Amino acid sequence: MTVATANLALDAERLLAQLQELGTIGQDSAQGGRTRIALTDEEKAGRDLLAGWMRELDLEVRVDQVGNIFGVLHAASAEGDAKPLMMGSHIDTVRNAGALDGCYGVLAGLAVARAYRQARTLPARAIVVGAFTNEEGVRYQPDMMGSLVYAGGMAVQTALDTVGIDGTRLGDELARIGYAGTMVPGTIMPHEYIELHIEQGPVLEAEHKPIGVVENLQGISWQKVTIHGVANHAGTTPTRLRHDAGYAAAACIAHLRDRVVAAAPDTTLATTGSLRLEPDVINVIPRKATFTVDLRDPDELRLQAAEQRLADFLAAVADREGVTIHTEPLVRFQPVVFDAGIAGRIEAAARRRGLSSMRMTSGAGHDAQMMARIAPSAMIFVPSRGGISHNPREHTDDEQLILGAQVLLDVVQDCLGAH
Repeated sequence: MTVATANLALDAERLLAQLQELGTIGQDSAQGGRTRIALTDEEKAGRDLLAGWMRELDLEVRVDQVGNIFGVLHAASAEGDAKPLMMGSHIDTVRNAGALDGCYGVLAGLAVARAYRQARTLPARAIVVGAFTNEEGVRYQPDMMGSLVYAGGMAVQTALDTVGIDGTRLGDELARIGYAGTMVPGTIMPHEYIELHIEQGPVLEAEHKPIGVVENLQGISWQKVTIHGVANHAGTTPTRLRHDAGYAAAACIAHLRDRVVAAAPDTTLATTGSLRLEPDVINVIPRKATFTVDLRDPDELRLQAAEQRLADFLAAVADREGVTIHTEPLVRFQPVVFDAGIAGRIEAAARRRGLSSMRMTSGAGHDAQMMARIAPSAMIFVPSRGGISHNPREHTDDEQLILGAQVLLDVVQDCLGAH
């Protein structure tokens, strides 16, 4: 085998077939989606399939202590192995998901490795394809846990001891499904990290751009807010004498839109995705309200300002309504600016193929934001029809998927040829 210097061919048919096959695991025939929550039996089946495909390409398969899976295509020399280029994403899903989120980036990485294998040539530097554990954070929090641990942002033992929403311990489930690896996270230190992903938003489609060059990624602040009031009769308690946890929660949620988002309407986002009242009876004033707040902004100072505006209002509403309010931080990730050099290579690769592209911000969290802590990183987006994701109707045309993978292959060759 020789070291690659020329352009390689992407096996588009095989990439699409693997996306379809992986998409059948955890599939719900009634609803049309699939559910592969992290470390469940369904996700184990997906892991087994992925690891088998890695071995078919004669990649060295390595699993670390939090279950991250890596397929390594070694370089022609030990020196080349010391500076690996890593691609990847995840194969776990939310409930009733589409077939592309995460999986596309992993399998496109395999397609890049396959191009080298089919050409019977070795890369100048090692190529690593990674599938990170628990990116979605449905069962165990925080999300993007596998890449967070890999980048040193969470201790291995802390991750293993995490208890899920079903009462299971993450480390026990890793062992149960056979993916409690021995490699220390971070052992394979990437020289750069590139992640190909569907946009999960409507911008590329609206702008008629086949390629998105992701320059930065929003900061994320999650917290749970619990309000304690006094339950009382809905018909006999005057408004002035109420300590209504439900009203206080509603006022806070409205404040998020009316004041927090309004302060920076073009950048700050606020979402309450979960809300529970107790005792949840039509004629009883709620004694307790619990809700979540998801704040996002690509600028750290604006994100901090949004957090402070919410905190100030919570204090004010507690005093005004005679309720007590407790907040619990769940997730806090700072905004990430991706590597300008790799972003430029993505843009140039698209241009060489005659494809228009645009610079953009990612509104969703991705493993790339964690990997950016330890290596120059960037992302490539392809359009999502209607901007829909985390949904069975998630769709990107085959042609667009292929173009994205071809750009990824070009960028990989460009990066490897430059070092």
